[in-house]
Amino acid sequence: MKANNENKSVVIKFSEEEALVLLEWLHKFNEEERPTLIQDQSEERILFDLEAELETAVSNIFDSNYQEALLKARQKIRDVE
Repeated sequence: MKANNENKSVVIKFSEEEALVLLEWLHKFNEEERPTLIQDQSEERILFDLEAELETAVSNIFDSNYQEALLKARQKIRDVE
């Protein structure tokens, strides 16, 4: 997300693995209609914008080994049981 100079901004840093897992989740979330979760169109807009920003930051979304990279990222992030 980009901030305009007139507004304060918030910066959140993600590891590559976190960005990949979040991108995958946002993609699935944004594809389905969830009228009970989205209360205002602005919420939907932010989720679409966040997905778009992550798409530009995650370098391997079009690689042939995307699913393997996603699996490895999920495994690395999971809590140890």
